[in-house]
Amino acid sequence: MRTALTIAGSDSSGGAGIQADIKTMTANGVFAMSAVTALTAQNTTGVTGIMEVSPEFLREQIDCIFTDIRPDAVKIGMVSSSGLITAIADKLEEYQAENIVVDPVMVATSGAKLISDDAVATLKARLLPIADVLTPNIPETEVLSGMEVKTEEDMVKAAEEISGRYHCAVLVKGGHQLNDANDLLYQNGKCRWFYGKRIDNPNTHGTGCTLSSAIASNLAKGFSMDESVERAKEYISGALGAMLDLGRGSGPMNHAFDITGRFVLEAGEEQEDVEKKGGN
Repeated sequence: MRTALTIAGSDSSGGAGIQADIKTMTANGVFAMSAVTALTAQNTTGVTGIMEVSPEFLREQIDCIFTDIRPDAVKIGMVSSSGLITAIADKLEEYQAENIVVDPVMVATSGAKLISDDAVATLKARLLPIADVLTPNIPETEVLSGMEVKTEEDMVKAAEEISGRYHCAVLVKGGHQLNDANDLLYQNGKCRWFYGKRIDNPNTHGTGCTLSSAIASNLAKGFSMDESVERAKEYISGALGAMLDLGRGSGPMNHAFDITGRFVLEAGEEQEDVEKKGGN
């Protein structure tokens, strides 16, 4: 079985962060492991408390994973301090990690700033250059590219700038600010649009975590970057389309909507192969 590591914070309500990542990776047919950057007290209505781990303890978690069950892909979510970002970058470089997906969580879609300027600078200097793909939303794309993004043409220009700067693929998530759930993948000088139909579901907690984890899962299984993004988009559409309705705020998706279906397929497999494996 292929393996994937998520490095992110815990969401006590289970809809985002480490919990969403593990559910997504499991539903996409890989063995999920985690290195926790912070504990949060949160639910569908908001976050009430955050307790970070120390950089030393984060390093120890990553050491334990790579020296025993080496991950085939790594997804990195929100990391709010320079010390933790440095610890992650040091260890991923030391172990020569592969298929690194960074969800550069810096700015909410509302425009609210989520991490300090110092942490953003460290993220840009240490973590983004070792990524295989970045998955920024529009506000994050503006921070990383240094330009305003108001149109689809702006998305292309910004993605080109980011890809050239950090030497990696970039998936710019369009969302409601620009278009109807259409995302742009830029890699190796080429663009590909992934068109998605907006699903009328207000429960979207953890969509960014889920998308990046699904991409990492598919990269771990041997799919190309294009295939991994396409499959991740299909998966998240299904999880949203299941219309799970939990909590008093923006609730979680149903990550297990197709737990034994085609999303667990590895590259080159057919459905009967999954049935023969019996989920193993």
